[in-house]
Amino acid sequence: MFDTFRGLPVHALVVHAVVVLVPLAALGLILVAVRPSWRRSFGPVVVLLATAGLAMVPVATRSGHRLKERLDASGIVAKQIKNHQDMGSLVIWPTLAMWVLSIALIALDRRRGGSTGTTTAIAGLAVLAALASVAQGAVTGELGTKAGWACTIQSAACK
Repeated sequence: MFDTFRGLPVHALVVHAVVVLVPLAALGLILVAVRPSWRRSFGPVVVLLATAGLAMVPVATRSGHRLKERLDASGIVAKQIKNHQDMGSLVIWPTLAMWVLSIALIALDRRRGGSTGTTTAIAGLAVLAALASVAQGAVTGELGTKAGWACTIQSAACK
């Protein structure tokens, strides 16, 4: 299931869902955190995006493990893949925090109707989690890109 789909590595397909959904959720969360009036209208959409992004992270991780087994890389490429894998295993944590805080922010806002001290604190933490999830994803993606393309573009680096 996590190996290939129609001859393509599932990892290459699923990663694109993570790369799109997590930053979209993060942007949405930041917007509803700083614009309380948007929470009722856009909060459920943000939670939905965060849920979809979070759900795709473990699929990307598992499919990445399958791809690594298939590649049987050595040398510098193996080291780059290991770095990518190590950083990729951490993506789940800020994404999970972003998801939890998006639910908490929207729920608190609906229950208490407005900006209380607790809601403001949750909004601040939500912004931090959103930024952390995008940063972790960006670093992981950069390492994955280097692992995937270094030998293709800079073939001298792999000799």
